[in-house]
Amino acid sequence: MADVGEFLLRAASRSGPGDDSKYRDSVVGLLLGQIGIIGGTGLDDPEILEGRTEKYVDTPFGKPSDALILGKIKNVDCVLLARHGRQHTIMPSKVNYQANIWALKEEGCSHIIVTTACGSLREEIQPGDIVIIDQFIDSILPTSGKHYLTLNSHECDFFRFQKTTKRPQTFYDGSHSCARGVCHIPVAEPFCPKTREVLIETSKKLGLRCHSKGTVITIEGPRFSSRAESLMFRTWGADVINMTTVPEVVLAKEAVSVDRVLKTLKENANKAKSLLLTTIPQIGSMEWSETLHNLKSTAQFSVLLPRH
Repeated sequence: MADVGEFLLRAASRSGPGDDSKYRDSVVGLLLGQIGIIGGTGLDDPEILEGRTEKYVDTPFGKPSDALILGKIKNVDCVLLARHGRQHTIMPSKVNYQANIWALKEEGCSHIIVTTACGSLREEIQPGDIVIIDQFIDSILPTSGKHYLTLNSHECDFFRFQKTTKRPQTFYDGSHSCARGVCHIPVAEPFCPKTREVLIETSKKLGLRCHSKGTVITIEGPRFSSRAESLMFRTWGADVINMTTVPEVVLAKEAVSVDRVLKTLKENANKAKSLLLTTIPQIGSMEWSETLHNLKSTAQFSVLLPRH
């Protein structure tokens, strides 16, 4: 489980007509109090919300994965979005991540809490554990292209590695007038530390087996990693693996039965629901002005607008 409120604020600060910094300021200033939830496997159930209503929206980047579900958790306004659609019909590579984040920003969210089903790369991270990730490695898997290397007079072919190039990773892609310029956003600390601490403390209070940090590697999918690839990812420092962390969801489990996977998913969904129902009211009662101001400043100074 991860919070990507920082990414949301980055998106919000870019929502103006390009060179209108006052517009960007006003949009970010509105982002207080709403909690966005991007639900993956087992946690896209709108039943966790009280007084829920559906809202279908469109964005400059197309339609999000499904309708936004608006409601409350203990009097805190929340917006739930099923990342793969409520029927789970959208593959990780086909999720419209830009539209999903934009839609939540437009709805007034200041935080996004994201749940992902992951495969463990460490013996100490057991099925059913919760990991509050603090770092990520962009998905790097072999492509079909081959290069050749001469080693000890023998030709050895090896795979060319690439990141998740199938998925746009910026609003500033040059094709939308709502986001003009170039943005170089820092991601040394990709997840909101303050929200992570709330999640960690709440997990402890609920008696959940929780790992307070971890590095996730996101692979393109739709296939799972081979055993050799998983061992390689471990040497890179990854702790868990999925297909959707920016944000995404995946079931990437090593040789286990379908029954066990389904059982673990159900147990994890119940744990995650308890964590959300307890954490969100606490987030809603906290002071976030300084945190939001710092994130807004980071986003604004990362945008390079075109010269006129």
